[in-house]
Amino acid sequence: METRDVIAVETENLARTYRRGAQEVHALRGVNLKLEAGRFVALKGRSGSGKTTLLNCLGGLDRPDAGTVRVFGQDLSTLGDAQLTRWRRERVGFVFQSFGLLPTLSVYENVALALRLAGARNRERHARTLYCLDLVGLGKWMHHRPYELSGGQQQRVGIARALANRPELILADEPTGELDSVTAGDILELFRRIVEQEGVTLLMTSHDARVDEYVDQILHLRDGQIA
Repeated sequence: METRDVIAVETENLARTYRRGAQEVHALRGVNLKLEAGRFVALKGRSGSGKTTLLNCLGGLDRPDAGTVRVFGQDLSTLGDAQLTRWRRERVGFVFQSFGLLPTLSVYENVALALRLAGARNRERHARTLYCLDLVGLGKWMHHRPYELSGGQQQRVGIARALANRPELILADEPTGELDSVTAGDILELFRRIVEQEGVTLLMTSHDARVDEYVDQILHLRDGQIA
């Protein structure tokens, strides 16, 4: 079966409402989508359109109020909290706008930590960490601390960490939002190469018009719905 015959992510009537004091905020209003495996997809929309909420529901960081989320056939609503934590650790990689690196750990240790938490053996952990750092072009920087790196290099560490446990799905929330235009382009090129080389499915939120040049598909979220 071709990779792109497989549905990586599917939602049905996904809804999520938050309360802010006495006010209800309808972040998601019946989102229906299907993403094929092995694709690089951009999710666009204005601030407050529900992009981050949707990513959090797809990655098991938040639970919807209604509707279903299936990731490679796994219905997330059937998983308890402990099961969901394990599933998230093993099957999904996250890339954040603010990098989310631990400042006291080296580049190598930041990536290896994801494997340590997953219970990988020492030899496997070492080999996989080196592979991921080489993939993002940071093998020579493995002993540096995050504060010694540029913003683009820190984001590459975040990407290597997201790849460490061989996820099927990577969710990236505004990963170029804090980068200059040249560095942002480099990160988008890296994402494109990772999707093609690793066969991973990558969904990223973005306001950047340049992503159109790199992605396979663009989704627009408006007022909590796919436009």
